[in-house]
Amino acid sequence: MMQDSPDAEAERNPSQSDLSMLSVNIRRSSPGFEDRLRSLSAAELLERLTETEVNIRRFSEELVQKLAVRDELDFEKEVKNSFISALIDVQNRQKEHRESLRKKKKLKGRAGAAQALPERTPGSYLTTVIPYEKKGLPPSIEDLQILTKILQAMRDDSDKVPGLLTDYILNGECFCPLFPPCDH
Repeated sequence: MMQDSPDAEAERNPSQSDLSMLSVNIRRSSPGFEDRLRSLSAAELLERLTETEVNIRRFSEELVQKLAVRDELDFEKEVKNSFISALIDVQNRQKEHRESLRKKKKLKGRAGAAQALPERTPGSYLTTVIPYEKKGLPPSIEDLQILTKILQAMRDDSDKVPGLLTDYILNGECFCPLFPPCDH
């Protein structure tokens, strides 16, 4: 945990001398304030106190709402950045995979010997197509989270890709490919 500096602590918990200075500054900035305050009756002071408390509650509620909106926007931004990063990673890996396949074809062509490929070669999930239907609106945050999870599994060449795709397809109506398959 970081320790707060004495100045930061003083800002949160003003001392009596700080409050006195504030009082002096208020009196200087609004001449006659103290006289007007002394001339108010107890009922008027109570009314002003009530108004002040209502304003404090209202401003506090507004602040809480605006902080919640800010937190939601920060979360949305984080999800979108994660999606973009995963998408770029997969696109880069797809490009590397295509180049690797081209090199292998050239080497096979020169060697003239056909070799049997294993059942699942590394990078095979990079050719996966993620179905996606454009709905005229950007994808929801939930959709982006799911797509990001699939993209990360594709990037990592994880055996989870088929299961994630199956769950994604079964939980929604997806018809258009988000990524076209890469050429071999």
